Amino acid sequence: QVQLVESGGGLVQAGGSLTISCVASGDVHNIERMGWYRQPPGLQRELVGFITSAGAANYADSVKGRFTISFDNAKNTVYLQMNNLSPVDTAAYYCYVRDTHGTRVTDYLGRGTQVTVSS
Repeated sequence: QVQLVESGGGLVQAGGSLTISCVASGDVHNIERMGWYRQPPGLQRELVGFITSAGAANYADSVKGRFTISFDNAKNTVYLQMNNLSPVDTAAYYCYVRDTHGTRVTDYLGRGTQVTVSS
């Protein structure tokens, strides 16, 4: 099992910035990608974006140009830098990792960290 622990969530004013992070530990074999989902209040969970071990990043259209995902391979840590935040970005943010071990591919999801953007 891989454990994911997010940190850095909190309250921020509209237009502000916030960086959250997530550390993967436990039975980590080969991280193929790490990224973030979010779930706004009353809505379904959606993919924010992810970055592969090769450094290729993909983002949802709603966050392109505002959010940046980075990955520290040595620390098994993924970061989500969020700029120009708006109240619609208010959500529980969940870290996820895709771990591979031979032919086995397993996705893990963290418990989430709350980000609240005030107007």
